[in-house]
Amino acid sequence: MAKEAYKIIAQNKKAYHDYFIDETYEAGMVLAGTEVKSLRLGKGSIKESFVRVIDGEIFVTNMHITPYEKGNIFNKDPMRTRKLLLNRYEINKIMGAVAVKGYTIMPLKIYLKKGRMKMEIGLARGKKLHDKRQDIAKKDQKRMAEKQFKVDNL
Repeated sequence: MAKEAYKIIAQNKKAYHDYFIDETYEAGMVLAGTEVKSLRLGKGSIKESFVRVIDGEIFVTNMHITPYEKGNIFNKDPMRTRKLLLNRYEINKIMGAVAVKGYTIMPLKIYLKKGRMKMEIGLARGKKLHDKRQDIAKKDQKRMAEKQFKVDNL
């Protein structure tokens, strides 16, 4: 079966640097029309955003969507809280992990899939400083190995 194509709108690369991502979920987003148009132009950011559970529902806070330039009165507040759409089973599983195991919920990326805006969220555990150093050392080692392989094959 072919892999589905999707267009990545925004990514949170810092989340992978600062956290161990154990599980990921795909969530729909409740957006206004002008917000979707702005996101299609690539004018969104999730770098400073976070996900919270409020009254059994999941919301993303601090996600910035630049107002659509042709939207005039229909534009919404760029930093407003937006609801994420997940199954009840997934919401209960996330709430249990956050309450019992001490996970945090991080937005990882926003993408367009089959004409719908989706957000990938992940259950994350914080990294310690030595974990970050190990990751950096592994990346450097991999980069050097690729460079050496390239030089050897010339």
